[in-house]
Parts: sequence; structure tokens; C-alpha cells
Amino acid sequence: MALILSIETSTSVLSVALARGGEVLQYKEIDSQNSHSEYITLFIQEVMEKSGCSLNDLDAVAVSEGPGSYTGLRIGVSTAKGLCYSKNIPLIAVSTLQSIAFGMAQESKKSSDEETLFCPMIDARRMEVYAAFYDVNNKEIRGVSADIINEKSYQEYLGERKVVFAGNGADKCQDTIMSENAIFDTDIKTSARYVAHIAENHFNNNTFVDVAYFEPFYLKAYIAGKLRVKGLYS
Repeated sequence: MALILSIETSTSVLSVALARGGEVLQYKEIDSQNSHSEYITLFIQEVMEKSGCSLNDLDAVAVSEGPGSYTGLRIGVSTAKGLCYSKNIPLIAVSTLQSIAFGMAQESKKSSDEETLFCPMIDARRMEVYAAFYDVNNKEIRGVSADIINEKSYQEYLGERKVVFAGNGADKCQDTIMSENAIFDTDIKTSARYVAHIAENHFNNNTFVDVAYFEPFYLKAYIAGKLRVKGLYS
């Protein structure tokens, strides 16, 4: 079973988790805007120490690839790449929205059924969100899209079945998406704990990305400048 460090920085939540075989051993997270670069290496050190493992024990590093905050994504990916380079281990990229959907399905097992759909949302400002749809088995039903939310949004899904909405973009949609089939779970946010399970599947299938050339999935065009993150790669 692989020992994988998962990193989630795509929103205001900074989250780091260490998992073996997809089971989380230790994790640490905080919801605090603009603190990612300051705390990410400290969080990594803490989860490694508490687990009794070292960076040399890692089999891979997984990172939430986006969509999400430009700066947050760059911090997470830069840190993950640095670890992979220094330890000569593979890099795994996990869709941010897919990882949220996995967490949604796990948290709502008792209240959902086989027909329920899960729509994770990342806030894209104003009434726009980055969203996708997944079933209870974490299979993608509709791909990632930048959606402008209005009273007619997602009626093709809401007219047929229950849809659970979550993520940091869901809060602002509650008063606009009006349907008896719409369920809002605003407690579920991005988390490296949700990344960990999907990362294990990627590892077992040898689904890795190129450490040198991988870039975050911004969804919208973005010209990135240089970013430096404090290192812990010695």
C-alpha cells in the first residue's frame, strides 16, 4: 500500500493529509485566506512527524489540480513538485471538484440514494462558479464548466432527481437555485482527506503527471508569474 502525501490549496482552505492505502493517517487543515505559503511546509512537517514517518518514506505526492484560486493552486503545485524532485517520486494530480464530490458522497451516505447527483462548486466570483456533476460512485456525469448561476440553472438535473450542492461556491447559490430537489451542504469544503482516496487509485493505475511540465488546471486563461515557496526539501 502506497504512502502518499496529499496537498489541497485550491481555495481558502489549506489542507495536508498523509494516507496509506487511501486511509488517512494524519491530516491538518485551516480555512484562512492568504496563509498558504506561510503554513504549508509547517503542516507537512507536522503530519509527517505525528505519523512517525519521514519524507523519505513517501511513495508519491498528490496535489489538488484545480480549478480554484490561481495563487493557491500555484503554491500547492510548486510545493508538490519540489518534494517530488527532491525525493525522486511521482506526482499525482487530482481534480479539485472530483475530490469534493467524493467527500460529498461519503458524508451523505445515509441521506442519498443511487440516483442522487453531487455538484461540487468552486467560487469564481459574482454569480459564477466552477462546477461539475458526479454520481454516488464518483463517476463524472458532466464535466467541469464555468457556470453563471440563475434561477434556471441545472433544471435538466433537478427536474429528475436530488442534487447535492457543496463547496465554497454553493453558499451564494442557495437563494437562486430554487427546487425541492436541491440540497445544499455548505459544511463540506475542499480537503486533502478527500484527495487521498482518489490519489491511491491513481497510484495503483500508474496515473502520474510529468513533474517538470505539469501546470494547474485554472480553467480560465491565466498568465502566471514566478512564485517562491519556502522549502523543506533538504
